[in-house]
Amino acid sequence: MFDGVIMSDQHPSLALRFRGFLPVVIDVETGGFNSQTDALLEIAAVLIEMDAQGNLRPSTRIQFHVDPFPGANLEQAALDFTGIDPNNPLRGAVPEETALKGVFDPVRKAIKQHACSRAVLVGHNSFFDQGFLNAATDRTDIKRNPFHPFSSFDTATLAGLVYGQTVLAKACEAAGIRFSQREAHSALYDATRTAELFCSMVNRFKTLGGWPPPPAKTIPPTLARELD
Repeated sequence: MFDGVIMSDQHPSLALRFRGFLPVVIDVETGGFNSQTDALLEIAAVLIEMDAQGNLRPSTRIQFHVDPFPGANLEQAALDFTGIDPNNPLRGAVPEETALKGVFDPVRKAIKQHACSRAVLVGHNSFFDQGFLNAATDRTDIKRNPFHPFSSFDTATLAGLVYGQTVLAKACEAAGIRFSQREAHSALYDATRTAELFCSMVNRFKTLGGWPPPPAKTIPPTLARELD
């Protein structure tokens, strides 16, 4: 049970699927690799929901273009890679605090809606997105970050296990998900493809009989127990 909810095939629960954590896909585009010194330029989030059959699917999508924080470093190589012009007034960029609150507020609502305890970041090479998210949260002194501070689900690792691919484009191709190199390196596009990839892998595991897990007494003894 979790908060009075019973897990069964008849009553699938997003809260129970990940031990009370709500998976939320995050992708960022930045002015470099250093989360402490380099600018956060885009952030996107994709919420995940569960259907009546217990399958995951992407739901609400959120995106913000972000103004570089005062004194932020901008590496030209990073800007060339993403194609972002931080000085373009048509970006409609907002301060970091506005962007983070615009992500955190709907995430908190989703946590409550699904009876979860907090969110867990899902990302492709998730340490990168988590580092920039945490650094921006610290800079803006936001006290109620709904995300776990260090746990995350890394789709690069999961895709390596499931499909033998760690590059997002290659993993999506292996999963039958359309991926456009022309549209890539936009936070919203990459977050959307990452969400689809994450859902496909979790749903595949379920289809193959990996979830719900079998009763402990039916699981074969581990090698360690056999050696004992």
